[in-house]
Amino acid sequence: MLTISFHDDKPLYVQLYKHIRNEIESGKIGAGDKLPSKRALSAHLKISVVTVESAYALLTAEGYIYSVPGSGYYVERLPGPFRGEQNCAAVPPKPAEREYRFDFRTNRVDAELFPFSVWARLSREILSSGRDELLQSCSGKGVYALRQAIAEHLRSFRGVEAQAEQIVIGAGGEYLTGLLVQLLGRDKVYGVEEPGYGKTRRVFSANCHKVLPIELDGSGARPESLLGQGIQVAHLTPSHHFPLGTVMPAARRHEILSWACSAEDRYIIEDDYDSDFRFSGKPVPALQSLDCASRVVYLNTFTKSLAPSMRIGYMVIPLNLLERFEEKLGFYACTVPVFEQLILAEFIRRGHFERHINRMRKLYLGRRDFFIKALEASRLSEVLEIQKTNAGMHLLLSSCCGLSERSLTQRAAAQDVRVYGLSEYYSFGGMYDGPGCVIAGYSGMSREQLAQGVAALERAWL
Repeated sequence: MLTISFHDDKPLYVQLYKHIRNEIESGKIGAGDKLPSKRALSAHLKISVVTVESAYALLTAEGYIYSVPGSGYYVERLPGPFRGEQNCAAVPPKPAEREYRFDFRTNRVDAELFPFSVWARLSREILSSGRDELLQSCSGKGVYALRQAIAEHLRSFRGVEAQAEQIVIGAGGEYLTGLLVQLLGRDKVYGVEEPGYGKTRRVFSANCHKVLPIELDGSGARPESLLGQGIQVAHLTPSHHFPLGTVMPAARRHEILSWACSAEDRYIIEDDYDSDFRFSGKPVPALQSLDCASRVVYLNTFTKSLAPSMRIGYMVIPLNLLERFEEKLGFYACTVPVFEQLILAEFIRRGHFERHINRMRKLYLGRRDFFIKALEASRLSEVLEIQKTNAGMHLLLSSCCGLSERSLTQRAAAQDVRVYGLSEYYSFGGMYDGPGCVIAGYSGMSREQLAQGVAALERAWL
């Protein structure tokens, strides 16, 4: 029943080989059965003897058939059950996620803002330069030029004093967090903020023995929560908590640092995920800049500042952990392509990154103000409290008229709008017990979309 297609992209001998292999694996051709001779099969299919010979050679090499001189080809006896391609169970498709007309997601960037022309020009320059390092493996910590550029950027804009040797490049924050758990020890007790970014808790849970919630108040992480639970490594977002928007004041920062210094092998992982987007007031210095005892690991990525698909992150290892890092993790290869690292290094070194951030900050500030004014000008101001923050790219909207979070999200969905309930960010079984509150991001929406989205929410909630 074999048919050969002369219009198929696959070579004829490959088509013949696959068909016979599937017949053998499905049991339609049994062990010991004799196959047609090469001449007979070529005449039947109207193909060359060489084509049949090539297919039989492949089957022989893989152990499906064997030849008997002067007699022909026979099927081998194969152990275990086999299935032909036609009998393979299809992988069930993943249910498609619903598409909303207005999706107030917090992890989107506007594609029109990405500096494609600059990035393309730098790419061409690096490719045409013929650098040897383009084709060679780099240090496990990453390309030195990029680490040096990041060190200078951190010194100028975040007050972080770091040498290039302390910086480790990796494919995103999740990967680097996994490395940190290996570095600090899987047997440690790790703490993550509650509420917080759910993926962070899942990454720690997948890599270490015990993960506990860190309670928050109006100033951020509570030192009492760290002490009371025996937490040894705390993952914190002091410059701008997600999703509450809390900025940790100086007094609390010193309390947290005192906690870290009061016992051996306590560390803080400072996730500075969107520090570039503070809209008013002086920039808040990184917690690492206050650390005199080498207890803070600084972690950041280019996800918010460039694009979510730009899987480039970095961490600053304290000096007292560098030797341990080399001993335990120095064998790892860097997970970011050298080509992308070289482009980003030039992008930062030539000032393009700073100009890009300034442009994005101005544009996002304009969108934020427009979003707030649209909400305040609508009838939603009668039923919502808008919790404004000076950083980040989302707003918290709390109900003033008794609507529950579930009611807010379901009514919005009925108008083809997606907003996100605050309770979604509680990962340890705790429940948000305040008024109905949702999170609305605005970074990936134009002003026109924001205005239309507000009108849709007005219809939903009134």
